[in-house]
Amino acid sequence: MVIKTDLCNYTEYRIFPGHGQKFIAKDAKVHFFISAKADALFHQRIKPVKLRWTQAWRRMNKKGKVEEGAKKKTRKAQKFQKAIVGMSLDDLKKKKAQKPELRQAREAAAKEAKARQAKKPAAKAKAAVAKGKAQGPKAPKGGGAPAGKIKDLKGKK
Repeated sequence: MVIKTDLCNYTEYRIFPGHGQKFIAKDAKVHFFISAKADALFHQRIKPVKLRWTQAWRRMNKKGKVEEGAKKKTRKAQKFQKAIVGMSLDDLKKKKAQKPELRQAREAAAKEAKARQAKKPAAKAKAAVAKGKAQGPKAPKGGGAPAGKIKDLKGKK
């Protein structure tokens, strides 16, 4: 046998037949309270969330129905590899797959090649400097007025 129950508008408890108190407001809204206490608190405009014994307070403070499956599981961030400037993803994977000894040997060869490249321009620059001294002084860069013809513009607008 099914019993028709109502919910209290204030406490949200179930009200069985023959119990409770109805209040009909001027705007024709029907409020059904479980007890005179709930009715009095409603009319004093005391929020049910502030009273620990009401369902509203329990809902706000996460009491009661705790479901293990409903709790959020924190997901671990997955590692993702992207290509970088100057190197594709395939190149990166090949480099990671290499044995450390091979990688060190290749890096050493690259450093040596860089050092050789750095020496060549340095030698050329020294030779150019030696030629420049023999030719004579160059005009100053910057495109400014010649040193002798600078006007004094102080105070004039």
